[in-house]
Amino acid sequence: MSGNGAECDCLLDPAAPEAKEALPLYPLRPAALGVFRPGSPESAFLARMGFSAAAGQLVVGPDATDGLFAALGLGEERSPFVYGGLAAALPEGTIWRFAEPPPEPVPAILGFAAGAYHYGEFIRSRRRPVRLVLPTSTPQAALDQAACTWMVRDLINAPANLLGPAELADWVTAIGQRYGAAVSFTKGEALGTRYPAIAAVGAASVRPPIVVHLTWSGRGAGQETPLVALCGKGVCFDTGGLDVKPSAGMLRMKKDMGGAAVALGLARLIMAADLPIRLSLRIGAVENSISGSAMRPLDVIRTRHGLAVEVGNTDAEGRLVLADLLAEATAQSPALLMDFATLTGAARTALGPDLPALFCSDEGWAERLLAAGADVHDPLWRLPLWDGYAGWLTSPIADLSTVSTKPHAGAVIAALFLRRFVAAGTPWAHIDLYAWNDEAQPGRPQGGEAQAMRAAFAAIARHFTGV
Repeated sequence: MSGNGAECDCLLDPAAPEAKEALPLYPLRPAALGVFRPGSPESAFLARMGFSAAAGQLVVGPDATDGLFAALGLGEERSPFVYGGLAAALPEGTIWRFAEPPPEPVPAILGFAAGAYHYGEFIRSRRRPVRLVLPTSTPQAALDQAACTWMVRDLINAPANLLGPAELADWVTAIGQRYGAAVSFTKGEALGTRYPAIAAVGAASVRPPIVVHLTWSGRGAGQETPLVALCGKGVCFDTGGLDVKPSAGMLRMKKDMGGAAVALGLARLIMAADLPIRLSLRIGAVENSISGSAMRPLDVIRTRHGLAVEVGNTDAEGRLVLADLLAEATAQSPALLMDFATLTGAARTALGPDLPALFCSDEGWAERLLAAGADVHDPLWRLPLWDGYAGWLTSPIADLSTVSTKPHAGAVIAALFLRRFVAAGTPWAHIDLYAWNDEAQPGRPQGGEAQAMRAAFAAIARHFTGV
């Protein structure tokens, strides 16, 4: 894994020689059917096929020159996923162009690319890809969002034997270099001193933990420019530690670095858009393994914050990783602090796989994130930081325990644990996500998913640019 990744090979530059072979694709809403090429063979064919332009309806047929054309129904759908089934449904190996401008160009390009995504590094033969010629006026935002979606999916889908802490750090370095960011690493003895909780999580693995710190400033940014701090849980594989997971629970744990992947994707979007902010990204890249040096249940470990934490369960390691990262990030008094993590099964039990849970200490940012998620079809659902449960983290021998002994409100308890490491008054958002599609849907193939990335970017971009 080099850190370069596939860059949306489904999108074709209009100057490419193959673009001349492109077939016409018409995205149509029901209201446009009555005026669609009246008297043409295409219009007659659609009528014979009963085409109503319902959302996702696709018809491929002969045009006036005995070639092919395609019509995609949009209904009243504004989501990018209405375009998400094209790459799988159009004839193998074909090249297409929008014969008429799509009503919303960013969702159209993003949706096509999201549906065309493939993780094919180990597949010698696969379906020849369907490609789309980019319109000449394609918004850069569409290309950036498509590329970041592919990158995040690549990271999450990568087998854990090929993507450990060092390889995840390499990805951050590669993306940072692309946008002129500074990237630094902490590992070895220094990591044990600066990030003791992360060191404890990674102590059992032969692949040592690494903390990666990326810093970047938009053009013209100064010392007083607002700072956005991002933290990502980068557990490259999670056995559960000595509280070992059952085999079914361990099966997909290569995706336990999904929070780090999304945080990196968000950072890349921010840098690509050159937002007028200062950016700080911290990723705790680590493996929760099993050996004689593993942390044990009821061990007490120190944290960067200084709090002593009793390990209630070694499978609650993600909150330890984030605790050290959040403690360092909050000390810089950011205008916004966000963390992303595949943190709890309780969030999935409450909201299912498609809705990441949002916990937020700031009402304004909660409203911005929820509104942006709805607008860009990357939804979030807010859960409470319920103070009444804070006492459930009490430990008899340490400042707090990592878990509660009660069987309820697991996602809330995890968020309350993290809040102990965030300075009062810091606008903070914690997103507990699944980062995976269990089943394929249009635009959302089975496997890793960049959940909450576009929602967070839209909220940040709107707030700091006013657009």
